[in-house]
Parts: sequence; structure tokens; C-alpha cells
Amino acid sequence: MTEIIPSRVTGRIEGDFVVFLIGMRINKPWAVHKWLPVARAMPKMLKELEAAPPDVGFLGHTGLSKIIVQYWRSFDHLERYARNRDALHWPAWVDFNRRMKETRGDVGIWHETYRVRAGDYEAIYSGMPAFGLGKAGVSAAVPDTSAARQRLGAA
Repeated sequence: MTEIIPSRVTGRIEGDFVVFLIGMRINKPWAVHKWLPVARAMPKMLKELEAAPPDVGFLGHTGLSKIIVQYWRSFDHLERYARNRDALHWPAWVDFNRRMKETRGDVGIWHETYRVRAGDYEAIYSGMPAFGLGKAGVSAAVPDTSAARQRLGAA
């Protein structure tokens, strides 16, 4: 069983970092041959990233459902992985585009990338296992401030 942290904690990452959200949308459930390869590719990439050395810049992730949240040391690290022809992402991306060329609406994929400046974020967890930013970085006691506005920048 996952250990629950019985207090309020905040998640912190030293310095600037990147939050990368990614997901897929099945537009035609009956077109299993179109969306199943996409659904199977992501867990393999996440396992590859979890086993990668720290210099790859992957800090961690949360979720394996409609939305996956990834944490990266920098955009340069994220981009280097995405374009690395020896990593799992590049061939999966090429294959996806080849297969979807004429049927782009059968399955959708999306992503959003956010550069986060040191201290310009807030992450609070209460009665949770290590999760999100607190899992990708470190968990710490919540500062003695009562409002999110005060906690932002308190890093």
C-alpha cells in the first residue's frame, strides 16, 4: 500500500523547471487499430524515462490516464528527449504521423508545455501519498502562511 503523508506538505523543485502535460483522445472507439498503438506507446516511454540517468532531465510524472503530467529540468531536456532518434518517443511519433496521415480525426493527441520560474508556483497536498510536484521534487512542510498568494514565491 502507498504510504500516506498525514500532514499538509508542499512540493518543491530547486530552480526553474518545465511542466509538460500530454494526453490522447479517442474520437472513434471502433478504430482500435488506430488508437491502441498510441495508448501502448506512452507507458513504454514513461518506463524508459523513469530508468534514464539524471542528465536526461526527467524529474518524474503523475498519471497514466487521460492526462499525464511530466516534470522536466528544462525545456532543452524535454526537447532533446523528444528529438532523440535512439529513444522511444521519436519512432512512435514518426509512426503515429505515418499512420494518421489520412485519418487524423480517429485519435487525437495533445500536449502543453509550461516553463516555471523558481518559486512562481504552489503545490499543496494533504493526506496524500507523495504525488505530483512533491513526488518529482521534494515534499516539505507547508510554510506558516494561510493563503496561496503568500505561499507563492515563498520558496
